[in-house]
Amino acid sequence: QVQLVESGGGSVQAGGSLRLSCAASGDTYSSYYITWFRQTPGKEREWVAVIYPGGRTTYYTDSVKGRFTISQDNAKNTLYLQMNSLKPEDTAMYYCAAQGRGPYYYPPRPASFGAWGQGTQVTVSS
Repeated sequence: QVQLVESGGGSVQAGGSLRLSCAASGDTYSSYYITWFRQTPGKEREWVAVIYPGGRTTYYTDSVKGRFTISQDNAKNTLYLQMNSLKPEDTAMYYCAAQGRGPYYYPPRPASFGAWGQGTQVTVSS
């Protein structure tokens, strides 16, 4: 099964940018349904963005549309989340997750994903 490691989080001011990375090992990234989730203490894990197998189709939760971009580099077997125009409400622990087999639900359901990274913290100050 694929193993995932997130990186790229940090502290930024509102309006700034960060690029999160999710490095995969043990399997080919492009064959998976890959998504980013985020979670704030005391709240449910929230879906952020998804890329479908093959990398041709992407979707985003409404609150990040126009600001975040999900992509993947097959040569590096790495998933990215480019985050622009960051807001304080984007503050959370961000996780990448992979699902190798369907059904692929929309919006993605955390319980469907068998592989998770350990998370990377994003903090946005006003």
